[in-house]
Amino acid sequence: MEAGGGLWDGLLSATEGCGPLLQRDYWAVIDRCGCSPSELMELVALRFAEFAPEELVVFEPERERDEPLEPGDELQVHIRGAGTFRVRIIHRDRQSLTLATRPGHPEAGRITFGAYRNERGDVIFHIRSRARSGSRVKYLGFRTGGEAMQTNTWTDFVNAVALTVGEGVIGFLHAETTVMEEAHESADDVRGPTFLARGDES
Repeated sequence: MEAGGGLWDGLLSATEGCGPLLQRDYWAVIDRCGCSPSELMELVALRFAEFAPEELVVFEPERERDEPLEPGDELQVHIRGAGTFRVRIIHRDRQSLTLATRPGHPEAGRITFGAYRNERGDVIFHIRSRARSGSRVKYLGFRTGGEAMQTNTWTDFVNAVALTVGEGVIGFLHAETTVMEEAHESADDVRGPTFLARGDES
């Protein structure tokens, strides 16, 4: 992050994007998960780039270090067919990690990666983005192929995490898209996570 810059300076917020504000959810119950939700998220923060499908997207931390990602850290993102962009970690707690886009990124907004337990004690890994397309041109491009690529990226990410900490997913992997209503959008905290991951211990 630039010297003297604030954590939220120089970001591309959803209000600056084009098209509808979309909430996209990708989640699954992990089969025989060998760790707690907070331990899972520590692993994601430490090995984030390893879980992305490299044939679609490559993440490169701007700091060379063997430590978990922390707020203020930035990643270069190489997206197949789109170019190279940057994202910044804007929030992290025991059970979640949130990235926000920088100017030039195809999307304007943020995405949270979190883990928690369901009522049975199973561990769920969940990704939720809230974003618009970064510009009108990018919006048109997204509608003609970017949406399927994005879905494949994050469902593959969920599956890779599930296979690393457990035996894959139970049932099937969920992928849902919701158009944010005006009331929900106005109440959204653009500086925080897109959802709260709670419930660490069984």
